[in-house]
Amino acid sequence: MSKMSDVMKEFKAFILKGNIIDMAVGVIIGGAFSKIVSSLVNDILMPALGAVTGGADFSTLEWVINPAVYDASGAEIKAAAAIKYGSFLQNIFDFLIIGICMFFMIKAVAMVSAKLRHEEEKAEEPAAPAGPTTEELLSEIRDLLKEKA
Repeated sequence: MSKMSDVMKEFKAFILKGNIIDMAVGVIIGGAFSKIVSSLVNDILMPALGAVTGGADFSTLEWVINPAVYDASGAEIKAAAAIKYGSFLQNIFDFLIIGICMFFMIKAVAMVSAKLRHEEEKAEEPAAPAGPTTEELLSEIRDLLKEKA
């Protein structure tokens, strides 16, 4: 029984580490972000691109190597062998959009965190001791030169 409770304590410590929680949150947000970007690509960008290219639907683009074989009644005997490059293009487009979005998101987070870090460092710095002003230093130099002369 003691070994089981030790294992449970170790598991609890492992799960409650900040890295595991952060990673889980990242995976969940990444999944949601991926759905948003896929919707942006599939529902907004690709139809607009299709309109510009004359209504082409990229997801159906394919290069047929061997066409399908049909019998006399029209039933398919052998399926077509095709390279579906339209789907591949769609996935590349998704990847590029996700990459661009992630780049700008990471850049924005880095800017905000750098600004916050700078403000924290500035608040932590002790105030510099007040030194003599330029006029005071020049007066001292003048007085020292008068004494030597």
